[in-house]
Amino acid sequence: MHNKIWLSSPHMGGTELNFIHEAFEQNWVAPLGPNVNNFENDLKQYLDHHVEVAALSSGTAALHLALIVIGVQPEDEVICQTFTFSASANPIAYLGAKPVFVDSEKNTWNMDPEYLEAAIKDRIAQGKKPKAIIVVHLYGMPAKMDDIVEISDRYKIPLIEDAAEALGSTYKGQKCGTFGEMSVLSFNGNKIITTSGGGALVCRTKEAKEKSIFLSTQARDQAPHYQHSEIGYNYRMSNISAGIGRGQMEVLDKRIAARRNNNLFYQDIFREIEGVKVFKEPNDDYFSNHWLSAIEIDPNTAGFCRQELHTALKKENIESRPLWKPMHLQPVFENTPYYGENVAEELFNNGLCLPSGSSLTDEDRERIKKVVAENF
Repeated sequence: MHNKIWLSSPHMGGTELNFIHEAFEQNWVAPLGPNVNNFENDLKQYLDHHVEVAALSSGTAALHLALIVIGVQPEDEVICQTFTFSASANPIAYLGAKPVFVDSEKNTWNMDPEYLEAAIKDRIAQGKKPKAIIVVHLYGMPAKMDDIVEISDRYKIPLIEDAAEALGSTYKGQKCGTFGEMSVLSFNGNKIITTSGGGALVCRTKEAKEKSIFLSTQARDQAPHYQHSEIGYNYRMSNISAGIGRGQMEVLDKRIAARRNNNLFYQDIFREIEGVKVFKEPNDDYFSNHWLSAIEIDPNTAGFCRQELHTALKKENIESRPLWKPMHLQPVFENTPYYGENVAEELFNNGLCLPSGSSLTDEDRERIKKVVAENF
């Protein structure tokens, strides 16, 4: 049996251990220290858009804090993209608030601006103006940010970007993660760079960053004893994890280039197969890091379905995965308000994510190509 080809595995750059050893030597084995500060600065410089960055334990923690800082309370409504991983929606429930899900549009697979506005109008008509909007840059593809930002501004509803999958992606030259009132990054083990586990909250102001760090370190008041006037959380990134992140930042551009080349590889091997569409940028306004490359299969035209390709790859020890199951179809969010048609549902039914890691070798790609050529 061949070695397994994973969907998206961690890829170390080589210098991570230097930063970790430095932390041990200086005894900075805590959720603070030089690596944390420098990792935040590295991210801030990379995003290059007058933002502040707080390094945290996960992207989910970052989204939870974003909602708190914006002021979401129990029973408030928060609009969220339906076509996403559950971590985009779960923090809404953590706060006792209620998600309102919006369908995708076909070009970017992200939130449809028309249905976003329809949802806002209808919720306002029912006396329930949403408290925030969560838009996701799915698989690294930027959403239609001009339209979404304009709607957010016009209705004065704060915008939160879930850019967990989109570090390095841009829309009209501006980095994803810099459009929203708050934005979320993830450095989970499968992301484009990793800190093993970790994330970051991108804020527009130093005040928002300071508030986020205060809440992420158990909300301890300024006092000689332990005093707490607010509920806090243990969400700060450790200095060890941040050391991994510093090493990873040194190779981020190489990792993006490798994943974009994987997408070109899939465009090439599916070029002659009718009914298979590789997910790619709709035009030059969009630059995707192609964190994951995915395809959409029309079984009536292609003569095979996504499950058949998934099975053929699995037989050769190659991992693939269906696209996200929409949140409004998840049992945990049953009977939640939903605005749209069935774009997200059709993507889930017909889409497949393919191996996309930056460590894929030529041999790995040949194995994938061979499965496609021999079976379809």
